[in-house]
Amino acid sequence: MKVVYTDVLVIGGGLAGLRVAVGVKRRGLDALILSLVPAKRSHSAAAQGGMQASLGNSAMGAGDNEDVHFEDTVRGSDWGADQRVVRMFVNTAPKAVRELAAWGVPWSRVARGDRESVVNAQKITITENDDAHGLITARDFGGTKKWRTCYTSDGTGHTMLYALGDQAIAHGIPVLERQEALSLIHDGGRCHGAVVRDLITGELTAYLARATTIATGGYGRIYKVSTNAIICEGTGIALALETGVAPLGNMEAVQFHPTAIITAGILTTEGCRGDGGVLRDVDGHRFMPDYEPEKKELASRDVVSRRMTEHMRKGKGVPSRYGEHLWLDITGLGRAHIEKNLREVKDICEYFLGIDPVTEWIPVRPTQHYSMGGIRTDHTGQSPTLKGLFSCGEAACWDLHGFNRLGGNSVAETVVAGMLVAEYIADFCESEAGAVSVGSDLVRHFIEREQRRLDELLGRGEGESATELRDRMEAVMMDKVGIFRTGEELESAVSELRELLVRSRNIAVRTGTRGANPELVTAYRVQKMLKIALCVAQGALLRTESRGAHFREDFPQRNDRDWLKRTLATWADEADDLPSIGYEDIDVNAMELPPGFRGYGTRNHVDHPDTETRLAEVEQIVDGLGAADRFRRQEALMEYASLLPEKYRGRNERLLEKLP
Repeated sequence: MKVVYTDVLVIGGGLAGLRVAVGVKRRGLDALILSLVPAKRSHSAAAQGGMQASLGNSAMGAGDNEDVHFEDTVRGSDWGADQRVVRMFVNTAPKAVRELAAWGVPWSRVARGDRESVVNAQKITITENDDAHGLITARDFGGTKKWRTCYTSDGTGHTMLYALGDQAIAHGIPVLERQEALSLIHDGGRCHGAVVRDLITGELTAYLARATTIATGGYGRIYKVSTNAIICEGTGIALALETGVAPLGNMEAVQFHPTAIITAGILTTEGCRGDGGVLRDVDGHRFMPDYEPEKKELASRDVVSRRMTEHMRKGKGVPSRYGEHLWLDITGLGRAHIEKNLREVKDICEYFLGIDPVTEWIPVRPTQHYSMGGIRTDHTGQSPTLKGLFSCGEAACWDLHGFNRLGGNSVAETVVAGMLVAEYIADFCESEAGAVSVGSDLVRHFIEREQRRLDELLGRGEGESATELRDRMEAVMMDKVGIFRTGEELESAVSELRELLVRSRNIAVRTGTRGANPELVTAYRVQKMLKIALCVAQGALLRTESRGAHFREDFPQRNDRDWLKRTLATWADEADDLPSIGYEDIDVNAMELPPGFRGYGTRNHVDHPDTETRLAEVEQIVDGLGAADRFRRQEALMEYASLLPEKYRGRNERLLEKLP
């Protein structure tokens, strides 16, 4: 039995995992990162458009601050977010982007004087302040009142990932590649580490730690077409689900990005529309102003995706042998802008479509993109039911995004949550609760259990094909658990997914190699993926309302009275074929911003019985403070600063808001 000890085990080598590891290392703890791929090949590198932080440097971002970012995020979440976590996030994001600049991220910068830009398909002149020259600039993104998304051309994730990868090297943090966690080692109340398989040799090793962090990204690959990398299969969060005690939150909240190219599903960044691109239909008509006259193409992602699908349903899609699509037109931005600020998009169009987006329209359609759901954590990033288990980034339901996230908030979340959760992990490890106390019998039990499962797959002479089961799962999710959902389709999806899960217990692997064996990997992963898919489909079936990215055509209203709550999914027994679904109420009386009209389409929601009372309380508190500044008003409405690590509680300075 091979055992490796460390202070903090980080499963996942993307932005969130790297930032956690760097943070705990700076606190004097040892950290070890496990990754399916080399860290700099993580899916974080695919993030194009940028990360949100209310710096307020550019002319179009003037007046931005944490309050504006907070309101945008809460409204974008359709009031599903934890507002304390949102406050923690918006306060720390400016600190994170500046830290990354110090670490070498070459953020695009403000240049003084006049510059030409495209806003609402019209060329305008923007005059930048001399005082802002050389400061980090921002572009427009959907669902925001200010230009807030900091960027490096359209390769933001790439530059951030390389900077953090270099920091991991500088801090001497080992990153073990081609390593896959198969299960968490736990005693029902405390997580002690993980059983890990070497994807090259097949060897199993127990990694024991004071704290274990899952930062494995999303679960987009349970869908047939996704912008996610092929490693984003949800198997990381399945580790928590399979403990039977750590719940997953809001799994039915799955975001579709409006502009992925056909047929590959590769993303063309929201920065295309933020920089002035428009959507057109089969007739060349710019249709988004017909649906959302105020925000147009820069409505929130869930809204734009639904409007596009709705427009195609009306017969306005462009027919092709790959199915219907719409057009993304960025030709009005000009060659110089595209080759400087959207060069990855240009490369993607040339390599995968054989077109030049400077002169030709890009064929796009909504595609699965992001997972708001994940391992349910408290504000510290720790599971409330399995101590010692932490999670951050897309793998976590922290819960920053609620039922829809704003573009740019996810890239920001990886590093912001990484900064904060690292401090909480270090505090935990240095406390009495962080002491390591695990018997060898428990470790041996988990290693032998995982080895037995692998032996059964390899030793079964006849049985189901893992590839066929996976293909069918992906098709079911795409066809029946997509942008528009109905009870009938969801019932059908749950029924078929249950059947697939039962069949997956009889998978046979024809290739008997115990080392590098892709067929074996597919076999054990698809069983975890089917559980994740069932959490999504069953949660969507039971939630009889529409909220954010979850849209029920048979229940089109947002229903705060009955459904202002977070979904919790657990898998109590290995033999079960359905998750257990429970709920966690979201307290209106603790909200700084009580639920209201989100601002898209027509007002269509049922109020929570406490909303009117809380709105009156908020108004009374604000009126009672008179001429108090925004900081005092905010503190009176909802205290959050004490939740932050002390080192990150300070205020952020801006050109128009100097610190005393």
